[in-house]
Amino acid sequence: MPSKPVTNQPERDVLAECQQRIGYTFQRPQLLLYALTHSSGANSRQCSNERLEFLGDSVLGLITCEQVFLRFPDFQEGEMTDVKSAVVSRAACARFSEQLGLGSFLIVGKGMQLRNDVPENMLADVFESLVAAIYLDAGLDVARTFLLQFIGPEIDRVVANLNGANAKSMLQQLGQKQFGTTPRYLLLDEQGPDHNKCFKVAAEMNRKCYPAAWGRNKKEAEVKAAVNALAFINGQEIPYPSD
Repeated sequence: MPSKPVTNQPERDVLAECQQRIGYTFQRPQLLLYALTHSSGANSRQCSNERLEFLGDSVLGLITCEQVFLRFPDFQEGEMTDVKSAVVSRAACARFSEQLGLGSFLIVGKGMQLRNDVPENMLADVFESLVAAIYLDAGLDVARTFLLQFIGPEIDRVVANLNGANAKSMLQQLGQKQFGTTPRYLLLDEQGPDHNKCFKVAAEMNRKCYPAAWGRNKKEAEVKAAVNALAFINGQEIPYPSD
């Protein structure tokens, strides 16, 4: 459920609860106060999180680039750029913010207090501002440790999606080269309620149906089916058994 912005809760209580939530205690709590203060709730723009957001964006980008560079030595510049762009996107930062519940700690003006939720751009801004505040308070190593709990899994997810897309492309190229045809993806089954369905898909090529895979949506199931087909063709263990 989207968080509502802070209304009349005392600043001291907001800061104490927020520090408990994020698992970090500030040496200079004023930095956290600035990070949580939207321009609509600040006495001046200098006292809002706008400047911190600017710095936090760069800290987030640096640590993300560092992690991608170190973890994936075979990636070319274009691949690293694709991963970095997804991990530092506004949507990703908003999700990180929601994981921490930062929206409920935002200090906003009276007009914003009437909203029932916090816009995605504000959630992304407050996360980047928090990153900058931690960086200024304790340095790069502490900021890195804080960020890795979010960007580590996100990097894994993005890379897995890229590899999956590559798997479909590789299977298509293999089919054209060996069989003069391209794979089809067959929907074999679907289970679960409408709001939480799972789909079973298999890749078919040259009249052969390869091991199927389940996915939370059809796209994910097709990607996994392509990975299974490539593994089968190469005599490898099937990564996503469906039974």
